[in-house]
Amino acid sequence: MRGTLNRRELARLAVLGLAAAPRLREEDTPPPVRRGRVGVAPLAAPAGRAVDPVLAHRAVAAALAAATGLGNARAAVAALFRGEDTVGIKVNCLGGPNLSPRVELVSALAALLAERGIPPGRIIVFERSARELERAGFPVRRRGGPFLCVGIDNDYDREPSTSGEIGSCFARLVSTTCTALVSFGVVKDHDLAGVSAGLKNLYGLIHNPNKYHDHNCDPYLADLASHPFVRRKLRLVVLDGVVAQCHGGPAYRPDGSWPLGLVAAATDPVAADAWAWKAIDAERTRRGLPTLAEAKRPPRFLATAERYGLGVGDPAAIVEVRA
Repeated sequence: MRGTLNRRELARLAVLGLAAAPRLREEDTPPPVRRGRVGVAPLAAPAGRAVDPVLAHRAVAAALAAATGLGNARAAVAALFRGEDTVGIKVNCLGGPNLSPRVELVSALAALLAERGIPPGRIIVFERSARELERAGFPVRRRGGPFLCVGIDNDYDREPSTSGEIGSCFARLVSTTCTALVSFGVVKDHDLAGVSAGLKNLYGLIHNPNKYHDHNCDPYLADLASHPFVRRKLRLVVLDGVVAQCHGGPAYRPDGSWPLGLVAAATDPVAADAWAWKAIDAERTRRGLPTLAEAKRPPRFLATAERYGLGVGDPAAIVEVRA
């Protein structure tokens, strides 16, 4: 089944999202950001891959409420998204069926967006390719269902745009169609960046991420997050930390994984990665492994992102709020 959106379908979705376009003007007040705050909720690792949908919904809702400091998930979602938004949920499926966001968790977030009044046709779960989505267990579909689920599959802008030291063509789904973005990643280490969580997941928005891995991906990840398509659209980061990985990433490596048993959320995208860094280093220390800094792969892009004003990048400054 073809998992990409054709040009007519993308244009239709862009028209549906036009009512929310004023939110993207520079003078508009952005949604609330709780700097340095990460909400976490427990979700025990199951014997298999799937988790109970009820428990998944409860964990995502609790993490969102804790991240925003609002009373419940309904209030949190209402503060971050409008009913007229077209919301793109970028998932990280590089790790395959064993180290990708669980379908049940992503479905729970989509259900919360639907409760906000966003129609299923304007909730779009996406990844670089339909093949990666299918491999991770996602139901690829261009119409119907509680949300759309599609691959970019090389459908990028014809011309590149720049931000700092990056020059890339963005997925048209991101540049044109979506008015709001969610980065839905996992908690894992990365052999070059140090950490692959919410920000590294955003490399899947551009056509040439292979060019931007030198110097622990610094300043490239911070530059990407500074681009208007990201800075003015990214509302939320959610991390599947039910099973995390502290060594051997970004591909799945069973001997580097452990049951962290948490779902995390943050409106501060830098803080989400700093929290993941802290969790990874804690497990590495427990195993007698060198820290990421000692292994010469610290996620130095976080300090750059903090300097850009994108969030809090110091793990010691993160406030973890348990649901």
